[in-house]
Amino acid sequence: MMKHIKSPLSVLSLVASSVAFTPMPIGRQCSVSSSTRLNFFEGLDKAFEDSGPLGKGITVGKVQVALAVSGAERTSSDSIFALLEKQARNNEDIGSSYDDDYDEGYGDSHLSKFCHETCLALLRKSDNWVGACSDSEWFKEQEMGKAESKYNLWADREACKFEKEYVPPEGSEPAEGNPTVAVVSLIIEIQGDETNFDRAGFSTADTKSVLTSIASDCRVEGGDCLNAFEVFWTPSEPKEVLTERDIIVDFPELITL
Repeated sequence: MMKHIKSPLSVLSLVASSVAFTPMPIGRQCSVSSSTRLNFFEGLDKAFEDSGPLGKGITVGKVQVALAVSGAERTSSDSIFALLEKQARNNEDIGSSYDDDYDEGYGDSHLSKFCHETCLALLRKSDNWVGACSDSEWFKEQEMGKAESKYNLWADREACKFEKEYVPPEGSEPAEGNPTVAVVSLIIEIQGDETNFDRAGFSTADTKSVLTSIASDCRVEGGDCLNAFEVFWTPSEPKEVLTERDIIVDFPELITL
């Protein structure tokens, strides 16, 4: 499968301060029964799959983390915003072919390094997390077209939440920023079924487990197991903040930590 080198997207949002998250709805008994049957047949599918470095088939996953960000941190060169903005600019210089994703044809891919660095940046801010959620879907190896379609669907859904793409120009350093809650969304397509996408948002420990699993697995085989990765974050400009309504409407899956 070809590698997808996708530039991250930052977005503008609107104003205010407090944030609330809606709890995850509890499913009815009949839906639990249906889920059990689906998992049973999925197990049969996997029995006939060839196994790779990270298991069988292909997994498409989504992880979203909401974190409180101070005004000073929003303009800091060490903030997660600075990391994402820098990578967004750097990705414009990286070609779209498989070979161009590597330094001199060997070593870890730029895409896997970026995925790894983004997960670590979020993990280092775990004390500031206020919400998270995750989802994933597994596909057989011969269903790589369906996996790519699912990846594109989730990425497009995130992109459609915002009016425009925006990355602050290099060298723009405002004197101060406004405190806010920021939401970072990761969309991942990775080979195998061993990467953990379960239970982000159920607890801080569960959320750490998901991000740690992605951070380690994306570097396997020099990044060859990572098919695609895209990150969205909001708000982007230091003066902009997310409102409670913005988060409830645009990120209803988030679970309060």
